[in-house]
Amino acid sequence: MLKRISTSEIELGMFIHKLEGSWFKHPFWKRRFLLDDPGMLETLRDSAVDEVIIDTSRGRTLRDLGDCAAQIISGPRNAGEPAPSPVLVRRQDLAPVPQRPGFARPPAPMPVAREFGRAKRAAGDALRVVSKAFIQVRLGKAIRAHDVEPVLDAIYASVQRNLYAFNGLLRCQTDNEPVYRHSLAVSALMIALAKHMRMSAVDVRDAGMAGLLMDVGVGQLPVDLAPVGGDYTLLRPDLREQHVVLGYTFLKAAGDIPPQVLRVILHHHERLDGSGYPQGICGAEIDTLSRMAAICDVYDSRISGGEASGRLDPAEAIRELRDQPERFDPDILERFVETVGVYPIGSFVRLRSERLAMVVDEDPADPALPTVRTFWSIPLSKRLRGETIALAHCYGDDAIEGIADISGLDLPDIDKLREALFTTACKEAC
Repeated sequence: MLKRISTSEIELGMFIHKLEGSWFKHPFWKRRFLLDDPGMLETLRDSAVDEVIIDTSRGRTLRDLGDCAAQIISGPRNAGEPAPSPVLVRRQDLAPVPQRPGFARPPAPMPVAREFGRAKRAAGDALRVVSKAFIQVRLGKAIRAHDVEPVLDAIYASVQRNLYAFNGLLRCQTDNEPVYRHSLAVSALMIALAKHMRMSAVDVRDAGMAGLLMDVGVGQLPVDLAPVGGDYTLLRPDLREQHVVLGYTFLKAAGDIPPQVLRVILHHHERLDGSGYPQGICGAEIDTLSRMAAICDVYDSRISGGEASGRLDPAEAIRELRDQPERFDPDILERFVETVGVYPIGSFVRLRSERLAMVVDEDPADPALPTVRTFWSIPLSKRLRGETIALAHCYGDDAIEGIADISGLDLPDIDKLREALFTTACKEAC
């Protein structure tokens, strides 16, 4: 049964069926959830949400109902519509619901292999939504916050289960439109980084939305992207740089995009030393989310943009960012490295055993000891059948000596090689 109550009446153990009002008034990713965390209860009570609808069949009801319950909701109530007649339910007719512990144990980390299928489905669904949104922009149609809410939910859920699977999957797939794939990748990186930096639920959500929408202005560029394969970064600078202001202006007109997200859309190409665009601001003028976005955006662009021969290995991209402390916030960059790993998924590495391998998973306890999939013997100079090695658990039998140079080797196209190695490692682990 559904029942509308005020936020002040909410108690632990209730199942929240709906949070009344705008999505941006509430600090949670889901509209429906079991309220079993005192911290979430406090956050909800402090939010701008005035009323909620609870489902008494899936959670507890009010403690102080007396002999009768409050109004039962039979359906949505429109503005100006009279309230439905109350339905009275005796307390003894309500089945008791056991209350869960106040501090629920966090879910056990899910290996990349187990998350692989879910992440693949989520990425496919998300790409369709994002591509539709970019087409809407191209046609001059407004994007509303709720248009991208399902994408954020899917990315956030995948990142919750495994920090690396969603982005690793995108890194090792070859069939995605560059600008759409980049948006999903940056959104996932922003969510993971914000969570690692222990930001509030609202800031994590805004970080994900900013990553997803920061390049929507590409859809309004006065140029055909077909000749550059849909990759706007290959346009000449005067055209490419227009997407920032175009995207900011377009989304601001929508009216329901949070100001914090709009700032990121405008400032994610600004740099600490003032060398960025469109305003050339520097230092403290750049907010934290925009500094995070600058790192996530450049990192993904360097490892996936343009021609495959011109892309950097993920570990090389980390090194390049570290070499520019005057442009990218060093403290946030180190938090980013802790998030994605010293050798991120998709990195090609040289092992002490004189084999080449690709990173296919991370160990949260030690970012320097990922799981790798071997594919090449240096002494034999030939392709290997390969094996998957968890370096954090091989007791020193093997280790990474550095980043591998695979140029000139008799190997498939880099994109196809990555996809094959990642897919094989995930299938074997399942």
